[in-house]
Amino acid sequence: MQDFFVCDIFDAAPKGDMASMEHPVFSLSTRPDLRVRRYEHNDAWIEIKPSSDGLATIHDRDILIFCISQLIAAINEGREVSQSVRFRAFDLLTATNRMTNGRGYELLRAAMERLAGTRITTNITSGDKEIMRGFGLIESFEIVREHRDGRMQEIEVKLSDWVFNAIQSQEVLTLHRDYFRLRKAIERRLYEIARKHCGRKPEWRISLELLRKKCGSGSTLKEFKRLVSKVCKDDETSDHFPDYRVRIEDRGGRGKDIVVFESRGSIPSIANGKSEVRELDPDVYHQARLAAPGWDVRELERQWRIWMEMSDGDQPRNPEAAFVGFCKKWNSRRKAPRS
Repeated sequence: MQDFFVCDIFDAAPKGDMASMEHPVFSLSTRPDLRVRRYEHNDAWIEIKPSSDGLATIHDRDILIFCISQLIAAINEGREVSQSVRFRAFDLLTATNRMTNGRGYELLRAAMERLAGTRITTNITSGDKEIMRGFGLIESFEIVREHRDGRMQEIEVKLSDWVFNAIQSQEVLTLHRDYFRLRKAIERRLYEIARKHCGRKPEWRISLELLRKKCGSGSTLKEFKRLVSKVCKDDETSDHFPDYRVRIEDRGGRGKDIVVFESRGSIPSIANGKSEVRELDPDVYHQARLAAPGWDVRELERQWRIWMEMSDGDQPRNPEAAFVGFCKKWNSRRKAPRS
């Protein structure tokens, strides 16, 4: 088996890891952001330190979304995945609605530099693991082939343990494909927060002040309100904001304003049955017993179905292969019960 995973699933649904959707990991600035940021909420804290190139931006996150999407799709097909992934630069650029000219390739290289250079320390767990050392959003990247005109052909990226743990635990959420059509950083961040917190609920409300904190915005509250109000006005005119409507309830300022996200009904509820995986072929249970000796395969199937629902997983193309892959992972992480 080769030590990298080749990204070759062209219709993979976009996925984002839950931790960085909830917490302000990425900069919203279009200029190099050299601030050291520390975010604390309840018992969670995260500190993000930039390199000389600045903090990774929310548009740099496209690279992670592309890699996560590919790996989750492969896991759902029962395939083995790796922390190192290889892909064609053109495929990433087109999948994330980016320019495919020379400028697009230059921006892609700069994004990888910022992702590798941004260092994170946090007590936020990823895949039930709390990593207390500093780490990058990607550990390294390598341009495998490059044209003479500077356009990359293939790129190999090694994801951080933090991101890869989230993938293996499927602590991810599906993003609307129009996410990549949102050009403003504040729009993308608002969508991520809504997707994480509003999710499948009809409505979710948050104070403007707390929303500014969760966005990681360096703006004053007055300026942040202006930016969010512009998003609300644009959405009222064009309905361009994916999955949710967004509006502000003006309560006279001084931190009392409320931002409301309302579901458009485009994300199906688990309860309506649309997300349920079909019954498995009876022959698969023998394979499952071989993959996880000593375990009750019916209980493993129940755990797998809960996992698929909680992780917002897409319908796997091959549920049997996906279930056996889950059993292998389960067995490798836990000691089998004594008989």
